[in-house]
Amino acid sequence: MPDNQLVVYWHPDVLKHDPGRGCYEYESSPLMEVDEPHPETPERIINIRSILQRGEISPLIDWRDGRHAEKDEIARFHDMAYINEVVNAEQSAPVRIDGSGTVVATGTVDAVFAAAGTTIEALNAVLAENTAAYAMVRPPGHHAARNMADGNCIFNNLGIAVETALANGCNKVAVIDWDVHHGNGTQSGFYDRDDVLTLSMHMPLGSWGENHPETGEVNEIGAGAGKGFNFNIPLPYGSGDQAYARAMDELVRPVISDYDPELIVIACGQDANQFDPNGRNLLSMSGFRNLGTVARELAAELCDGRLLLCQEGGYAITYTGFCMYAVAEGVLGISEPMKDPLAYDATIEEPDVPFAQITRVGEVWRKLVGQT
Repeated sequence: MPDNQLVVYWHPDVLKHDPGRGCYEYESSPLMEVDEPHPETPERIINIRSILQRGEISPLIDWRDGRHAEKDEIARFHDMAYINEVVNAEQSAPVRIDGSGTVVATGTVDAVFAAAGTTIEALNAVLAENTAAYAMVRPPGHHAARNMADGNCIFNNLGIAVETALANGCNKVAVIDWDVHHGNGTQSGFYDRDDVLTLSMHMPLGSWGENHPETGEVNEIGAGAGKGFNFNIPLPYGSGDQAYARAMDELVRPVISDYDPELIVIACGQDANQFDPNGRNLLSMSGFRNLGTVARELAAELCDGRLLLCQEGGYAITYTGFCMYAVAEGVLGISEPMKDPLAYDATIEEPDVPFAQITRVGEVWRKLVGQT
């Protein structure tokens, strides 16, 4: 990995997707006088772009243009019938698709094709240059399965990138998903495969319907050839910086190291932050900086620095930007990081419950995959 450089791919069309107002309902509530914006707003990405452009690490950012994907590129992960369903849905916009609350509105098709293509371009840079690259895209993707939408996710940008990497000669890819919600779409997409290790750290929300039947529990370890290549790490609400650091050291590092991938892909959500409306795990900038540091170290140790970060959740419009900035500092190995302007010590002094859960998850995982 070239020292002190982070390649960032961006395309303005990702801002075109409008999920509406009224929280998760496109229509207004008759009980509310003032509608709040849907959490998955363009503004959250605009602020990430802004802080990377204006912060002290800006000279270390190599900005590059994204592009729209072609249908056949998206079809590496998604069924073509589903892709066509999404494209055709915009003719009746706004409309919810596949029985989920996920909205296709005017501009959504441009946004999702730009998000997928921009992620592919970031991947291509990683593979060609042995570098770290970040796809700053939306809407997010890790809930989207091969043939359905879920959780504000339409195309699984990360899944498309992984399939592209495999098609271009990678034999093994590891996915680390630290978005606060379970990466169910990515899990289901590779559940019976041993050429992709999927690992998700998340709140214990469980299944939430037909579009999200996966529970995210540790007993979902893969099936068939993929048995032992899916690792879920449910973390208790309020886990905080210390628990995430311990989970990365005690669970993530050894599992990824044993797998020995040729590429590491990060589902890089910031909705585990302590001000997020959709998350409850209370990470600070420091916690996210450590995540970026561990990702960089693993990529350097195992796969010649090949590291792809793909933007996922993060819905606190201001603090999300600061937390992604902290991830970038970790990836870049910044020795004097930005002071947290919204510092609030939400870390449990002695987090016995999260630490006990981390120990339990490790024990159950090793038993299920036959390591004990």
